[in-house]
Amino acid sequence: MTIQENIDQQLIDSGSEPMSNLSSNTHMADIIQARFSRRTVLQGTLGAAAVGFLGAGLSGCGGDSSSADGSKTLQAPRITFDAIPTSRADTITLPAGYQWTPLIPWGTPILGSFPAFRDDGMNTGTEQLQQVGSHHDGMHFFPINGASDHGLLVLNHEYIDSKVFHADGPSAAPRPQDEVLKEMAAHGVSVVEVRRSAAGGSNWEVVAGVYNRRITALTEMEMRGPVRGNDKLKTKFSPTGVLARGTLNNCSHGYTPWGTYLTCEENWSGYFRNSTDDSASRPREQFRYGVPHSGQTSRYQWETATPALGNNLSTRFDCGSTGASAVEDFRNEANTMGWIVEIDPFDPFSTPKKRTTMGRFGHEGIVFAAPVVGEPVVFYSGDDARNEYIYKFVSKNVYQQGMRGDDLLDEGILYVAKFNGDGSGEWLALDLDDPTFAAAVAAADGNVVSGINFDGFADQGDVLLNTRLAADIAGATKMDRPEWGAVCPRTGMVYFTLTNNSSRATTDEPNPRASNTTGHIIRWLEDGSSAATSFQWDIFMLAGGTSGPMAGAVFPGDVSEMPLTEDNIAASPDGIWFDGAGVLWIQTDMSGNQQAGLSADGDFGNNQMLAAETDTGVIRRFLVGPKDAEVTGVVMAPDRKTMFVNIQHPGDRSQPGEFTSNFPANDGVSRPRSTTVVITRTDGGVIGV
Repeated sequence: MTIQENIDQQLIDSGSEPMSNLSSNTHMADIIQARFSRRTVLQGTLGAAAVGFLGAGLSGCGGDSSSADGSKTLQAPRITFDAIPTSRADTITLPAGYQWTPLIPWGTPILGSFPAFRDDGMNTGTEQLQQVGSHHDGMHFFPINGASDHGLLVLNHEYIDSKVFHADGPSAAPRPQDEVLKEMAAHGVSVVEVRRSAAGGSNWEVVAGVYNRRITALTEMEMRGPVRGNDKLKTKFSPTGVLARGTLNNCSHGYTPWGTYLTCEENWSGYFRNSTDDSASRPREQFRYGVPHSGQTSRYQWETATPALGNNLSTRFDCGSTGASAVEDFRNEANTMGWIVEIDPFDPFSTPKKRTTMGRFGHEGIVFAAPVVGEPVVFYSGDDARNEYIYKFVSKNVYQQGMRGDDLLDEGILYVAKFNGDGSGEWLALDLDDPTFAAAVAAADGNVVSGINFDGFADQGDVLLNTRLAADIAGATKMDRPEWGAVCPRTGMVYFTLTNNSSRATTDEPNPRASNTTGHIIRWLEDGSSAATSFQWDIFMLAGGTSGPMAGAVFPGDVSEMPLTEDNIAASPDGIWFDGAGVLWIQTDMSGNQQAGLSADGDFGNNQMLAAETDTGVIRRFLVGPKDAEVTGVVMAPDRKTMFVNIQHPGDRSQPGEFTSNFPANDGVSRPRSTTVVITRTDGGVIGV
């Protein structure tokens, strides 16, 4: 195994995806260097654009206040808590005056016969189907009747740690049937009705209500949009290509103006294996996404379940050509993954819908621009893999009150971002009806694109099935693992985390990120409405330490540059979210040496969450998580007095029976469990400001 293959295997084991972008498109590193040299960051083009958008005096994202006469004035939010230090404690650390309580850890019973969680790891697959899933990630709170103390908490479950998930770790292949069922059941989404308990404060409880639901790797779903019925979606289960089963590796999320939840399928490719094709002969729908070939194994080897789960629920993860045609095997099964899935949390009997207009890739999350009646709806999404892209979807129909997903998400145009060195940017249409894209497709026909012998696209459905390849051909800018996005509620400015990219080629000293191991945050403002095809961009934050080649800074390259300090050093920004006041919350996902404190970039402690004033650049550390955990997923109740935060995979370096964390029990013996934590101020006030 080569060094690069070894790195790729480590990434697969940790839930990441090996790099598959072999195109010659421009790297973000090259553009950042050119951008720095022009010194036109916050106070330049972008600052002017923001002022023009909002009126003088505000170039970040702020809240508002009412004067004595009732008029509104712009006012930036101000963080009131004192920054906390880094920590390696196996608990949640918060500023003075804040408190936390665990809620719905993995295995919490929420429906059916309400089977209790077993700390010995012996819960069955059938029991897991009635319990909260594993590895909590993106999350949204849907208030019931507008209440801030009662609502539906809807959250993703990204993957599992097999060594912790089972009593004695995972069995070797062929895998026992119930182990496979249990693992499938722990993936997907949980819909949980919750309310503040009689104890008050940060104490909440599960309501055994009719809304509670599990959507898993087994749940039947409907394919919608241009790819519905495509020949490359046809399987033995769905010969017409209109149905799919399950959702996988659900990382970040989104929600819609009409009150539905969007879950995002991220690193789904490793769950499959093509048993009949070698590395070179895989179809491009698998090759460009890194689906394992016949010489490799799938991540969990679900296809080896013995006896197999009924109705081909386990054997479908072999996407080789084992039958006489596509409707006699599951060669197209992997094509049913990699989408945005819409779920109605208030209708527990509704069928989730995969929205193919938004493209097929490793969706980290999806975030909408504020909807405007009479204009299209706009959503942004990142492809979380090294050297992949940022996308924007613009609906064909314009938004009107009362419209829902079938009205707005079945038709539209998917764009991919190109960042220019002068601080401008372009949205490149991935649409065969667009003359520029059609010309690029024609020019690429017959050539090798990203390691693929390109022979054109059959139709728009084929474009969306092969979104990454289409973006390669369009000339998009390679990014450093695009993660979560957030749109400022006051300015419309879009922020995206780029968590890291250690594979970037080393350059010379003037390049501040020769190998971007600590990541950064980019932002942009559209040139006009959210549906515009051009924008102005800038770097908001370089994550990192206080010194060395990965020294961090806010407003990097500008005269107002602010080096990071012990109050806000951070690495690998991941989750990002604006609260209603305009405070930007930033979460980190360090792994490997960074998480262990062994990185040359600095010692950042455990993963953390920070709060930022985007106009002043003030950033303070608010939360530090337990050992070996990612801090991910954040949302507040409408009154902003209750915050929900997810703690994923505490103790992820554990061995069976030898746990490196006991969170949230913190008793020295219990199995670590991914958990939602509830945070409040001890005085009952608004969080953060």
